[in-house]
Amino acid sequence: MAATLTQDRFTGPEWTFERKLDGIRVLAFKRGHSVRLLSRNKLPLTDSYPAVAKAIADLPVQDVILDGEATGGWGRQGRGDYHIFDIMWLNDGLVTALPLERRRELLNRLPLNLPLERVVPLDVDAPWEHACAEGWEGVIAKRRDSPYEHRRSTHWLKMKCEATQDFVVGGFTDPQGARVGLGALLVGYYDGNDFVFAGKVGTGFDRRLLIELRAELDALVIPQSPFTRGTGLPRLRAHWVRPAVVVQAAFIEWTGHGKLRHPRLLGIRRDKPPHQVTRESS
Repeated sequence: MAATLTQDRFTGPEWTFERKLDGIRVLAFKRGHSVRLLSRNKLPLTDSYPAVAKAIADLPVQDVILDGEATGGWGRQGRGDYHIFDIMWLNDGLVTALPLERRRELLNRLPLNLPLERVVPLDVDAPWEHACAEGWEGVIAKRRDSPYEHRRSTHWLKMKCEATQDFVVGGFTDPQGARVGLGALLVGYYDGNDFVFAGKVGTGFDRRLLIELRAELDALVIPQSPFTRGTGLPRLRAHWVRPAVVVQAAFIEWTGHGKLRHPRLLGIRRDKPPHQVTRESS
């Protein structure tokens, strides 16, 4: 089961959260004394994690299929830890139809010894903030009643830690469908005398802000693009504005082409002059 990336931040009684580990996804198959470790793409990994394979072979169950993440060293002489967060089969049969909470109960009964580790739920009010403060990659939100599905599912959502930065609005696109106001902001930053295009910000708005921003930007419309550097500027349904509005956005990372990956609007900065906005994060 693979998690779907989300830019939403939420909690609720129907959701549970776990640390998002930065490792290699590994499925572990034990049948009798035989153990196989496979990647999610079915590549063999048993020889890469001999200590993990032995620890699984020693589990006091006849048949089991586990899902988890391998981290740390690997190779015939290396030792990686296997962080187990789900179970698909136990002794007499398939358990994927059981809700997550019930599968966790089954997993908790297994006596795991290093290098096997159990992934435990996070008991904090804002798990994504806790993750970023700890320097983690992010968190996984899981519905407590979710079955285990052999696909990418919205029952599991990954929230990655984000960078934040100010940007200057240099244009916007028209709304599509039922959206009002505008489609996305076209934003950039200053690098010396250049105004560099950094991409589109199209999420993080409510209806009121979309309408208010459109009215403000309509008063700043100019005939040509103010961006002096950058690729990928939209050619259709784009409007250019005088760079006067500063916004703050969160995003996962910069792409290799110098664009924002998965940005979302955090708010408007009324206290910062546009020409003070430069690229802050690498």
